[in-house]
Amino acid sequence: MDQTSGHSRISHRALWLGALFVAEMAVLVAAFQVFSDIECRATAVETACRRLRWVALWVVCAASLLGVYLWARPEARAGFARITAMAPGGRGWAVLHGAGILVTLAPLVVVPAADMNQVFHRVFPVLCTGAAMAATGGLFWLARPGAWAGWLSGRAASVLAICGVAAAIPGIVVLAGPLWTVQALTDVTFIAVYLMLRLFSDMVVVNPEAYIIGTQEFRVEVAETCSGIEGLVLITAFLALYAVLFRDDLRLRRFGLVIWPLALLVSWIFNTVRITALILIGAHVSPELAVNGFHSFAGWIMFTGLAVGVLVVVNRNRYALQHDARPEARPALPPLAQDDVAGRIVPFIVFALSGMLVQAFWAEPALGYPLQVGLMLGALWWARATVARYLDWPSPLSVLAGLGVGVAWIVTAPPAEPVPAALAGLGAGAFALWAGLRILGTVALVPVIEELIFRGYVQARIDRGTPLSRVAAITVSAGLFALVHGRWIEAALAGVVFSLLYMRHGRLADATAAHASANALIAAVALWRGDWALI
Repeated sequence: MDQTSGHSRISHRALWLGALFVAEMAVLVAAFQVFSDIECRATAVETACRRLRWVALWVVCAASLLGVYLWARPEARAGFARITAMAPGGRGWAVLHGAGILVTLAPLVVVPAADMNQVFHRVFPVLCTGAAMAATGGLFWLARPGAWAGWLSGRAASVLAICGVAAAIPGIVVLAGPLWTVQALTDVTFIAVYLMLRLFSDMVVVNPEAYIIGTQEFRVEVAETCSGIEGLVLITAFLALYAVLFRDDLRLRRFGLVIWPLALLVSWIFNTVRITALILIGAHVSPELAVNGFHSFAGWIMFTGLAVGVLVVVNRNRYALQHDARPEARPALPPLAQDDVAGRIVPFIVFALSGMLVQAFWAEPALGYPLQVGLMLGALWWARATVARYLDWPSPLSVLAGLGVGVAWIVTAPPAEPVPAALAGLGAGAFALWAGLRILGTVALVPVIEELIFRGYVQARIDRGTPLSRVAAITVSAGLFALVHGRWIEAALAGVVFSLLYMRHGRLADATAAHASANALIAAVALWRGDWALI
């Protein structure tokens, strides 16, 4: 047995520590969501509170997706097993981790539950400090910093991409929330919950128009966050990652046309059962537990577990796999220039994180856009070698197509919105500086960053030259592009145009020029009208 196969199994130490971290996460979820009265809307730092919740969701998603990555990549799993078994962190990291958990839980002991919302702005820095201590200590308790650096060598881009996908999932769930307002989905879900509740109660209260369902003793108004959309998004994200990692082993038509719809159906049924169970808990056990359960991390954790379970079933079912497929023996992807792959991914991650920063620390997020410009410039400067390789002189057709996209965006725009009071209160010089940076980011920086990730990475990874792969590449890249924009239909159509331009000659410069031309026209009209919401 060679060294790689000898370390292919995850070490017992890593499994025990993983179980400990999961248990700690469960304790934190129960402490702050089930047995606490913290409500972000009632605090003085609502946005920061919600962003902290987002970080916790990101950790859950990232850990799960990295687990799928280790499952699919024997060489990465072997290296992970080796460093966790042979290069563990010392006692100091364990102490730091434990201290972080205690610091995080301390406010619940010190601050009365009734006062938590009023003083949460003071508690927030303590929670952030404790979370940072626990995360850093746990990571380096699992393996020393040098061991992690060695393991990441050659696979840092893949790990960054997975973390980027995990970071996008909570936002995609929010953007997918309007799907709950689709009448057919609403009616079917309520009917299913009604039928399940009828098995346990003779008096079921149902009001689909008001999103209310329950019993005489307990009723709930189901919001977007409880609709099950998160389950559909998580299932889709996990299956997409699985399809990318095992694409040479899968029968993609069966996987996409049979396995994926069945998985979504299982997720929908699971959500129906979850809603029914929570209503029964509210009626017969604890209304507080049920209400908090609707709005806690519990749903995310359960849906993440369901997604992993679906992947395990798929991996053991040869219906979706090639007859001679052996996932465990699958070779690694063809070697890529890691700095180039990272150069296509990292700027978008920085851009996304910069948006979260301004949402968390500015009452009017638009005022924080200069910070985003600075971070975008820094990310593009870091990736300047990649940018230089991919950006050439564009074709005239790409500029014309971009202007057409810009016209369509402007014509279909909703009515103009008033300038936010925070922007209107700026002095003439400050507003001119802000407007200049806003236009710079919109016209020169965002198109480069978004085209690097959506066309230069996503589309390029899927497109293999076959008709089916090209349709899939356009669909996925344009779909993801639409999800990060407020106006889905217009953004999806724009994404299709940019994808076709990129596919025409395989030049990212054409897609980027079209994107920049569209944004330049939109920014000019926004400046003329004073309608910054148009951008």
